[in-house]
Amino acid sequence: MSKMALVQVRTPTYKRPEALRRCLQSLQAQTWGNWVCDVYDDDPWGSAKAVCDALADPRIHFNHNRPQKFASSNIDQCFSRDNPRNADYFCVAEDDNLVMPEFMEENIALCEREGVNIVLRNQLMEYASGTPDARLSDFGILDRRFVEGRYEPDLFRMSLIPGIGVSNGGLFWSKSAKSDLEIGYPCNATLQEYLRTFTIIEDIYVAMKPLAVWAQNGEQTTRDLGDRASYLRRELNLKRGIQMLQRETWHLAGESRQRAFLETERFRYDRRERAQALIKALIPARVGSLLSWREKLELAARGLLIRTVGTPEEQLAGFIASRRKARGTGLGEATNLSH
Repeated sequence: MSKMALVQVRTPTYKRPEALRRCLQSLQAQTWGNWVCDVYDDDPWGSAKAVCDALADPRIHFNHNRPQKFASSNIDQCFSRDNPRNADYFCVAEDDNLVMPEFMEENIALCEREGVNIVLRNQLMEYASGTPDARLSDFGILDRRFVEGRYEPDLFRMSLIPGIGVSNGGLFWSKSAKSDLEIGYPCNATLQEYLRTFTIIEDIYVAMKPLAVWAQNGEQTTRDLGDRASYLRRELNLKRGIQMLQRETWHLAGESRQRAFLETERFRYDRRERAQALIKALIPARVGSLLSWREKLELAARGLLIRTVGTPEEQLAGFIASRRKARGTGLGEATNLSH
């Protein structure tokens, strides 16, 4: 393994100095010393600068967002293809998350050993983050979703049907990666992770050893796009966008993967979960006796409500078309599943 490989860490932050300090200190504890971190501060007053200055580490660079980007756009810029540091590898460590000491070294080793340019690393969950009651889960967030190993993109993308697929803090990628991980238009930060899963166009290795920590505190993120819509409206719109992605994913998977979806052991979701997700997404698939007729009707009704009332992001259809083109399937292959 080349000791010359440089890792660029991108850290979005907003008014969480103690969390940011902990995050940056987890970088300083890495067994892989050749890294650089760009902190992107979305606080108009630039409060993160004091934290960066106090650590006095030349590898940590403060960047002040002007104008303010809000949460989702600040996170999204961290997945840009831009490479001003001439780095070999990249990852994102949000201010309230952290990485274990071996995170960089083991991910680089996996990329080189497996010949992949993207790794999805398992993460522990931190409950009550930022409080005296903070504690780590005794399981990884991928434990009930994937098995260890290499996934081709069409199969990996099907994780969108019963779940979310990638998590921002678990992604580690090479400068040679072909997938455009930056979404490129304003949207809900949760939807972004679904979109990143959809955008994978190359083999990805799922590593089950948890070497990062994800803070379960979504209720603290209230700055998405400065959005003032009601919670119910935001949820319906989000679910409609996810439903569109799930249906497009099913179409792109092809008949053989569709037939194998309920049975494949590459996902750890149980068969009932997979069947429920198919019905709720209004995907025309046979699930046999896995669900009762009543369950099927109730799930289909919920799916129809989402389809009827939810409003997808304005640019979502264009995003789906652009990513389909990136796969080489061509924009001319239109499908009714996206509508």
